[in-house]
Parts: sequence; structure tokens; C-alpha cells
Amino acid sequence: MSVATDIEQDSKATLADLGNRVRAWRARRGMTRKALAADSGLSERFLADVEGGKGNVSINSLEATARALNITVIDLLQDAPRPALARAQSLLARLDDSQLDQACSFLGSTFALSDAQGREQRIALIGLRGAGKSTLGMQLAAVHGVPFIELDREIEREAGTSMNEILLLHGQAGYRRYERRALLRIAEEHAQGVVITTGGSIVSERETFDMLQSHFYCVWLKTSPEEHMARVVAQGDMRPFDSTGASHEALDDIRRILASREALYARADAVVDTAARTLIQSMTDLRRAVPHKNAIETT
Repeated sequence: MSVATDIEQDSKATLADLGNRVRAWRARRGMTRKALAADSGLSERFLADVEGGKGNVSINSLEATARALNITVIDLLQDAPRPALARAQSLLARLDDSQLDQACSFLGSTFALSDAQGREQRIALIGLRGAGKSTLGMQLAAVHGVPFIELDREIEREAGTSMNEILLLHGQAGYRRYERRALLRIAEEHAQGVVITTGGSIVSERETFDMLQSHFYCVWLKTSPEEHMARVVAQGDMRPFDSTGASHEALDDIRRILASREALYARADAVVDTAARTLIQSMTDLRRAVPHKNAIETT
């Protein structure tokens, strides 16, 4: 299925959903379509198309419809919450991101709201390049007796082309769609366990990161900016250096990226710091950090 087809289907689904919401709110208000047309200044024909999922809706027509229904545009674009849910949302809105993560964990554990069966057997290693994700991931997969998968390779498999071509042809939005498809497929195909590594920026995409955390036990492999750069360069990747061969700007970039993503990475289920640690020490730390169920003990 092409990206263009996906976008067209998503657009149709969005319009159909919007039409259902308009019709539902009109019913709650006890308004006929004729009354809504009169109050909004829109034609009955247009409103019929909107409710049928066929209308080409502008922001102005949305605002006019919402105003006539005595609600906000946000109310029109989201489900009307149940009273208890509205109270819970009001409380949650007062929390910062760290407290929200704690609240989600508490609700999940208290009410057995696990997102996906077998989640703890599917391990995802997150973090910047140079943290040791591939090296440690392959070893952990061998210890657990499960496959090791690099998400980037599965995204390319999903798209049928290289990473560069995906970004060139489809942009970031297309790349993220393929990324979410690949994540869901891996979770479905490896219900009994898998170890995957992800790109460092996955945490910056809220929807994708939420999906990752729903289906995988996430471990943040972290290290110092200096070690990140040294390890990448040692692997033959000269991208951290600028055109003059100096690395100070690249190091500053790494520091900025880490600072901007630290709170996101910290949402992981576990954190393993590989700074100033040998491979054996880091592997020991990682094995302690992940669930041990069904793991194969080695000597």
C-alpha cells in the first residue's frame, strides 16, 4: 500500500469521525440540522455533507459549528468524556510530565491495565548512538535466547527501500508511519520475546514512543557526551566532526540533544549507565535491569 493511499484513507477516516462528532453533539443539544444551519450561518447541504464524512471542512466552518453548538473547537474534535473521566483529566492536568508517568504506572499496576501481553519479554534499548545498544543488544538477545532486531532495518524492510530514500521520498511523517508499522509487526511476530534497538530520536515522537512503551520493556542506555562521540568515531563514523576536522561543535550538539531528551529517555522502565564501564560490566548491569523470566542462564 502506497503512502498516498494511506494518507487518503486517513483523511477519509478523519472526516467520517468528525461527521459523527457533529451529529452526536447536535443530538445532545436537541438541534435539528436546520437549526444548526441557522445558528452557524452554514448551509444545511454543507452540514449534511460534513455529517456524512464528505465535507471539505475549513477552520472557519469548524469554529462556526462549534459556536452554534455552544462548545469549543477542541470539544468538537474530541470525544465528550464521561463525568468521572472528566474529573480524572482535571486532576491529571495539574501534574508535570514526571508525575504523569508515575500516575500512568500506578494506574496500570493497580488496575491490571497492562498494554500488551508479553511486554516484559520484548526488550527495547533506547538512547543516542554510541551508548552500546547494538553490542549489548546482541549479547542480551543471546542470553535470553530470542531474536535481535535493529528497528532501522525493519523500517527499511517495511518501506522496501533505504532509510535515506524513505526520508527523501516521504519525509519525516512517512518515516514515522513506517516506524510505527514496523513496531507493531515486531510485537505481533515476537510475542515470546525479542530484543530490539531503536533510533535515538524515537522518544521525541510522543505517539511512537507511547506505542513503543506499550509493547516493549524499554531500557535507556546512557553515557557521557564524550563517550558517545568517542565510541561513534571509533566505529569509523566521522559525522561528529565538522568540516575543519574539529569536534567541539559536535560535542556541544550531543550535549544539547541529551539535555533536550533526558526527561523523555528517563521515562524508560530502566536505566543502565555505560559511562566508564567495560562491556562485561555494562552487560551485567543490563541483565540485572531487565525482567529475567524465561531468560537462559549462562555461565
